[in-house]
Amino acid sequence: MKSLIVYSIPAFFILIAIEFILDKIKKTNYYRVNDSISNINSGIVQQVTGVLLKLFNIGIYIWIYDNYRITTIPSTWYTWILLLFAVDFFYYWFHRLSHEISILWGTHVVHHQSEEYNLSVALRQSATQVLGSCWFYLPLAFFGFDPISFIVISQIQTLYQFWIHTRMIHKMPTWFEFIFNTPSHHRVHHGVNPIYIDKNHGGTFIIFDRIFGTFQPEIETVHYGITTPLNSWNIAIANFDYYGWILKQIAKVKNVKDFFLVLLKPPGWRPEYLGGVILPKAIEPNRTLYNANASTKIQIYIVVHFFLLLAFVSYFLFGIEQFNLTKQIIGIAFIVLSTITIGTLFEQKRWPVVVEIIRLLLVFPVLYFLING
Repeated sequence: MKSLIVYSIPAFFILIAIEFILDKIKKTNYYRVNDSISNINSGIVQQVTGVLLKLFNIGIYIWIYDNYRITTIPSTWYTWILLLFAVDFFYYWFHRLSHEISILWGTHVVHHQSEEYNLSVALRQSATQVLGSCWFYLPLAFFGFDPISFIVISQIQTLYQFWIHTRMIHKMPTWFEFIFNTPSHHRVHHGVNPIYIDKNHGGTFIIFDRIFGTFQPEIETVHYGITTPLNSWNIAIANFDYYGWILKQIAKVKNVKDFFLVLLKPPGWRPEYLGGVILPKAIEPNRTLYNANASTKIQIYIVVHFFLLLAFVSYFLFGIEQFNLTKQIIGIAFIVLSTITIGTLFEQKRWPVVVEIIRLLLVFPVLYFLING
């Protein structure tokens, strides 16, 4: 069964284009080309690598459901509503703990790296998030929610979260703001203002934040990003920079206890002999956002090849069933390489130019292999 998210891709880009045009008309400056391409590149990598990881994710759920469920819950409209609340409940706890446990933060940090906030940020997802999140939903398999219902409701819960990544909508009606996650609530979640950090973890609903004490209304201008800015458009760095930091701390710890504490304490924790906890820096209202950018000619080249990449990704994802495992791996590797070089060309370094030349030489051989191999 092809993912509902894959079928929704055209709608995503139409809505992003509409918001982008409105941004230019209103001169609100919510979009920067380099940031938006980086966001979408992250989503591309998450989707194509998910082709392989979904076997791990869904496979565990199906195995538990087939062998260890304690009952069988019928698939009806009211059990689907119950399942939506249940999925959002377990999502809340994954999402909250991914902000409170260092190793889980590594699976989620990518989504928070953008210093802007617009619909393209919704697509900015970590390639490794499923490795941290899948365990939280397994109680639903034990309870007897069938895998198809779980997959469909999980994707609906994910799709809901697309529209809340906008600054164009200020507030929804009061009753809606009380029950559901909204752009206002989720802007708070993406804020690095001290009052906003680690708040509003809900997916579809905000009620779990209200119940468990993590709700925070939007009361001051939100500053977006992470407390230690990434300062790179390289998708490989985006996905693995924090893991690299963890490995550096682990290599220096003096005992087993600190080894596990580095993994399980909040992000930025390290023992006193390594410098202690890294505290968030004060937010400057007029801070300079990372904006490494190339010449106009290079930007035009990047945008053209970015759209060509989108066309290739669409062909690959919509036709995934026709490719065997070897073709899938080759296609995924080429797409990941493309996102890395296309994004990093903004940074005006030499190595992306060399890798881009290699990528261009591979385009037709890869296409030929996928079509005729």
